[in-house]
Amino acid sequence: MVNHHCRAGNRSCKSDVVVETIFERIHVQEEVFKKLDQVMKPGALLYSNTSGIDIDIMANATKRPQDVAGTHFFAPANVMKLFEVVAGHRTDLADPAAERHSRRQCIGCALRPFDGDGFVANRSRTPFGTEMNLMAEEGALPEQVDKVMVDFGYPIGPFATADLSGLDIGYDSRQRRAAENPNYRKMPIADMIVEAGRLGQKTGAGWFRYEKGDRTPLPDPELARMIKEKTGELGIPQRSFTDEEILRRLLFAAVNEACKILEEGKAYRASDIDVMWLNGFGFPRYRGGLMYWADGIGVAEVYRQIQAWHQQYGERWAPSALLRRLAETATPLREAKPGRPM
Repeated sequence: MVNHHCRAGNRSCKSDVVVETIFERIHVQEEVFKKLDQVMKPGALLYSNTSGIDIDIMANATKRPQDVAGTHFFAPANVMKLFEVVAGHRTDLADPAAERHSRRQCIGCALRPFDGDGFVANRSRTPFGTEMNLMAEEGALPEQVDKVMVDFGYPIGPFATADLSGLDIGYDSRQRRAAENPNYRKMPIADMIVEAGRLGQKTGAGWFRYEKGDRTPLPDPELARMIKEKTGELGIPQRSFTDEEILRRLLFAAVNEACKILEEGKAYRASDIDVMWLNGFGFPRYRGGLMYWADGIGVAEVYRQIQAWHQQYGERWAPSALLRRLAETATPLREAKPGRPM
């Protein structure tokens, strides 16, 4: 959002902070930051609300990379309290204005330079999204998955959340990742829905259907027909799912990725992951957070199940080396230290 005084012809913009909020399109964001570099006053903070693009890409488009950072709000921004601050490799986090802004706004912050896709919060949740899409391919309808997660304590299920945010956002991110990685596992059902013009609440249909003027997600027989037809074309076998399998596939995938993030030293402690999930993703507060909840099950059981799914589903379920060490030493996740295990 650019202040109306900060137009290209005005080289003395007096605003202290500007936040870019474009969809995840790198080439457009680079151009915007080049323009911001020209019009913003010296020392102004140039922030991006990207949920995953490397901050250094935008910082390097300017002559002031020390003033560029990520400020990731979570949807819906007026409800979710999390504000993830992400540094580039040359961001000056000691800047008093940046520090004041961060303290005023955030509950949980990831302040380390993070050159991976998704930062800490979204990267830890990406496998959750992958598994929910794959289960939709394998026979779990959105209404079953959402009921499991609402019964677990979420205020809204993950498919309804996707409809709320807009399915075209995830579609754009998947297209970007597929262009960057020839081995990227595509999501044909999720892509089919967007390509059919079903973008979520804003079009009245996505994973669910919506009555005009009503945000209630309603099961859609037409979607079930589309999925059945598409999976038949692709030869994807269909089966039924227990509620426990749905819950564990979604959350254990995220626990494993969170352990990889800790292992790489890109988060400080397991409780930071919990803060993000509680305040950014609506994880049920009475369950304490993703990692706290997993500790209640037991790290050995989490590791055993992830190992089994690694054998069944392949590389995406490869256990984190940190998770393996914790299981072998009977060490709870809350005691995990950042950095690669010995």
